Amino acid sequence: MKTGRFKSLLPLVMASALLMMGGCASGPDVRVEYDSSTRFTQYRTFGFVKPLGTDRDGYQSILSQRLVAATKRELEARGMRYAGSHPQLLVNFNTAVADKVQIRTVPSTMIGIGVGSGRFGGYYDYRVGMYGAWPLYQDQTLANPYREGTLNIDIIDAARKQLVWEGVVTDVVTQKMLDNLQASISTAWLRSDFSRESSFSGMAMSPGCGLSA
Repeated sequence: MKTGRFKSLLPLVMASALLMMGGCASGPDVRVEYDSSTRFTQYRTFGFVKPLGTDRDGYQSILSQRLVAATKRELEARGMRYAGSHPQLLVNFNTAVADKVQIRTVPSTMIGIGVGSGRFGGYYDYRVGMYGAWPLYQDQTLANPYREGTLNIDIIDAARKQLVWEGVVTDVVTQKMLDNLQASISTAWLRSDFSRESSFSGMAMSPGCGLSA
């Protein structure tokens, strides 16, 4: 069994979500977990949880609409059928944005004793234009604030009410792709390993990704 069929839809769906949250930079971190005891070949139909985790105040948000549309397109391209009632699988979404700070320590270069200003006043002016001093190195700590967006895609066995597959996408939120959503989604599409010939019968699990029931 393969999780590739679901995993490959993540970059495209992620583009809609993170762009609505403020844009997304290249290089998202994608993590997939699944119930290793589940036989995925049994599923043919899918629907969506009501309300979705991305809905707001009892209404389907614009973000939810985009996630639903992108997911329907991807799953139907893989041979699954959307069912408005009694689907075998239910899909749910959730998103979050967190303010974070990246701390980096980098070397900085200072000119050693021999400059004619600063602590020693103009004492070393006699060296100016003739020769320089040696460089001194010291560590410099830089704080870089940024926003991190996370998208969860949950796929649930409707009959058992059991989570069977989870995709988590995390990326730095920027304004880079906000102005051109279609181009951004196209870029994400090219980065994915999507194949329209994919089928559940061709699904294979990646080692180390199992999620015990």
